[in-house]
Amino acid sequence: MTWGQHNVIVVLMIPDLIDINSPWKVLPPGIHLASLSEIEACYAFNPVRRDLFRGLTAGFKMLQAANCKKVLLDGSFVTGKPEPGDFDACWETIGVDSSKVDPVLFDFSNKRAAQKAKYKGEFFPAYAPAERGVFFINFFQRDRYTHQSKGIIQIQ
Repeated sequence: MTWGQHNVIVVLMIPDLIDINSPWKVLPPGIHLASLSEIEACYAFNPVRRDLFRGLTAGFKMLQAANCKKVLLDGSFVTGKPEPGDFDACWETIGVDSSKVDPVLFDFSNKRAAQKAKYKGEFFPAYAPAERGVFFINFFQRDRYTHQSKGIIQIQ
């Protein structure tokens, strides 16, 4: 375990999920570092999850090609939910060559339908407001049902 930027605990592996009285188990609080292969081994264990993982991988690689340094993964994909409907991710925009970012990542119309159709999930700018006064990077670290702290994954 190490301290990351802004005194956030950064964990160097995907830990076991914990129960916080949410519908599904969640990651313990913190930002957990993991490679795509670790994420695949841990979360792409059925056909639905493998399909979501393929979309996540395509979006991640596109962002990497645009010089994105940080992509964080959240949503029911990183919970105990057997068949999540999608994944949620946020990405650091600093230093990114926006001309290389797929324009669909800037299309938030129709509940992000174009993103979901192409990538099977949603990508939000990390420091865009998710709700009043809360950026996505912080919003993703609160459980939507219990409002307790939970973890997310930073893709290496």
